[in-house]
Amino acid sequence: MNLTSSIQRPTLHEELVERLRNLVIEDILKPDEKVPEKELCESFGVSRTPLREALKVLASEGLVVLQANRGARIARVTREELESTFPVLAALEQLAGELACAHLDDEGISKIEERHAEMLAAYKAQDRKAYFQANQDIHNALISGARNDVLKAHHRRLAARVSRARFMVNLSDERWSEAISEHEQMMMRLRCRDAVGLGQLMKTHMTNKLAAHVKALGSDGEPRQKQT
Repeated sequence: MNLTSSIQRPTLHEELVERLRNLVIEDILKPDEKVPEKELCESFGVSRTPLREALKVLASEGLVVLQANRGARIARVTREELESTFPVLAALEQLAGELACAHLDDEGISKIEERHAEMLAAYKAQDRKAYFQANQDIHNALISGARNDVLKAHHRRLAARVSRARFMVNLSDERWSEAISEHEQMMMRLRCRDAVGLGQLMKTHMTNKLAAHVKALGSDGEPRQKQT
């Protein structure tokens, strides 16, 4: 019997963190809103202890603010914070692209290509939610493919901080088309394992995302025009 084999299914803690994170990112729990702990406990079927442990993780990511004796509230990300965060993310993604080319095997690249095809299908169907998820999965796969835990930890924390803004921005048709073109070029570089080329493209891709976000968001980090 192999007693050292890992358990693959997520723990309760990990699942709670993921669900809470998605509620914030998808704007179901809104900025400055108090986290409805009792309602969430009833919905998830958990006690307050694991819920509060999960909220501590989101607080470390900057998604919620813990208030002494007053529970937690959803944090607000300003445009200034986005302008400070995206360049760091861009640098991390550049490094990740370079390292991923060296460490990803053919099977790993094939899985990213499959997700890329699904992203293209979502784009053609104008399914923004499916597109956003596939896009995030591709970037996360490249980050994981870098095989660098320090890079991965810093990237996850910063990416979580700006993910809500990225989800809320209703990309113009022009920027959406440009983003697809950038991803096509990224896949081409990944296939031929052009580390420098992929890294530079990933940095440019993130820089262009920032420009689109700044154009679409007000100073408080909220869209000037809500999605419909």
